Formats: sequence, C-alpha cells, structure tokens
Amino acid sequence: MRIRKNLAALVSAAALALTLQTTTAPGASAASGCWYSGSHWWCNNLAGAPVYGYKDLARFYPDSSRVVGYMYSNPSWFDCRYDGGQPDEYVGGPHPYRWEWTEADNGQWGWMKDTAIGSETNPLPACW
Repeated sequence: MRIRKNLAALVSAAALALTLQTTTAPGASAASGCWYSGSHWWCNNLAGAPVYGYKDLARFYPDSSRVVGYMYSNPSWFDCRYDGGQPDEYVGGPHPYRWEWTEADNGQWGWMKDTAIGSETNPLPACW
C-alpha cells in the first residue's frame, strides 16, 4: 500500500512538472529583441549567413540573386530594417519581406534576410 501511495505521489509530481514546463516554455523561448549599443543595433544571427547586394544605388533594394559577403560574427550589428513587398524580396518567417542593412565581414555593404536573425528585429528603425 505504501509503495502505491509513493508511486501515485511521484506520478502526480511528474504530471505537475510537465504541466508547468509546457505552460511556461513558449514565453521562455520567445526571441529577445535587438539592442542598441555603440551607434549600432546588435542582433543575434546565424553565423555564416550570407549578405546580399542591392539593386540600385539610389534606393538600395535587396538583390536576392547576388551574395556580396558573409557574416561569421554573432551577434552582429545592423543599421536599419526594410520591409519590402516585391516577390523577389520574400524571405519567409514572421516578417516575410524584411531585410536588415549591415556590413559583411569582408567590408561589403548589403542586406541580410530577416530569417537569418534570431533576435526580434522590430526595434530596428526603418531604413526610409
């Protein structure tokens, strides 16, 4: 009888722990936002993510067909975000047309896809 009570208590405790874990996990796993420090916005990103060129010098639209460099650092800095809308600017994720302006590790300026950034990019200012 005592073993059954102990087993029942153990099962109840395990069920409670599982319930607490599943109710608190979504909030704990939400991406933290990018942060501002030293004249740049810093975000956690995928190390080795490509940085893409731009289509025209006047408006700086992302060119998803041309990689100009890679970002091996993490976290990395970004100046601003761009929410496009053209079919070739689609990146997917929670911000399906969002790109961030940055400088690749080789010194080339360009755009990183929002899906390569793990931090929430809403805090970044709009590029224009």
